[in-house]
Amino acid sequence: MDLRPTAADEAFRDEVREWLAEHLRGEFADLGGAGGPGREHEGFEVRLAWERELGEGGWIGLGLPAEHGGRGASLDRQVIWAEEYARAEAPARVNHMGEHLLAPTLVAFGTDAQRERFLPPILRGEELWCQGYSEPGAGSDLAAVRTRARLDGGQWRIDGQKVWTSLAAHADWCFAVVRSEPGSERHRGLSYLLVPMKQPGIEIRPIVQITGTSEFSEVFFEDATTDAANVVGEPDDGWRVAMGTLGFERGVATLAQQIGFGRELAAVIATARRTGAVEDPEIAARLVDAWIELRTMRYQALRSLTDGQPVSASMSKLLWGPWHRRLGELAIDVRGADATRVKAPYSLDGDQALFLYSRADTIYAGSDEIQRNIISERMLGLPRG
Repeated sequence: MDLRPTAADEAFRDEVREWLAEHLRGEFADLGGAGGPGREHEGFEVRLAWERELGEGGWIGLGLPAEHGGRGASLDRQVIWAEEYARAEAPARVNHMGEHLLAPTLVAFGTDAQRERFLPPILRGEELWCQGYSEPGAGSDLAAVRTRARLDGGQWRIDGQKVWTSLAAHADWCFAVVRSEPGSERHRGLSYLLVPMKQPGIEIRPIVQITGTSEFSEVFFEDATTDAANVVGEPDDGWRVAMGTLGFERGVATLAQQIGFGRELAAVIATARRTGAVEDPEIAARLVDAWIELRTMRYQALRSLTDGQPVSASMSKLLWGPWHRRLGELAIDVRGADATRVKAPYSLDGDQALFLYSRADTIYAGSDEIQRNIISERMLGLPRG
């Protein structure tokens, strides 16, 4: 990727800034970048309305081909949009799963009928999606899923459990990996189904986290159904489709995430100056290291968009997960003993929420151990185990 912007790219950046300045007003501006991991409860209904505002403006699915409702925007322009969006402190998006994971999966693997049915509501900001991958005993090891599905006439019937399902309580649909071939093991015999969430056969139980919030849920399927046509790819070939989805997971949105990280780091630095902790050589060194590593993450993310390396996403995750966890620890350390006090009733301030939630950064979206296995096997050619 050539990091030097063209005149056309700069004109696009001006268009993005002008649109955001015009539309990011009132209740949308009042949120001030609220939401996101660990903060999904903040202003959710307003953020849902903002999603529809983005859809009306044609800002959802920029990278999708024009024939599928997108703008066919280049990677450079997708990066510009993501960065300007984050700089404007616009509300955190509520349909990352639909826009960034399912939509490109349907373009790559779906049928014309599936694209015609599911892409327009995503691009209008009208239907929300969740991801049905993780299960008890099958977290980072996706091939161990046990949720079952069987064809019964014109429908799939689904039984089993998913867990750590982000925003399941708000989702209209779920893309789920299920075991459709009886007796199959590991990556064979899996199917990738599109399942409506609002039906009697699905029970959603929110999980209360250490932060006191509940953005994840357990999802129980008991004779839940979806139409036979709602399988992406061929039945029993879901592993290939699921891997395709994971390949889209850490794309351009990672760059916007890093701008949020930069704001968090700036706040920690300001606190260190206010408390005098910046005078401590060890704290000062950790702050400098954090700044350097954040810049490194940006260049790795840009490289991963174009280098064609199948393990680039794993490398990026190994950079930002531990970095963000260390930032949470640093946020507490620069505060000192004051950071250990919690208001009653249980109410966390920003630093405390950052520290507690960031403990999960090296676990969710593929644990660090799994990422290292992927790199060792697929890039270095080391034997399994």
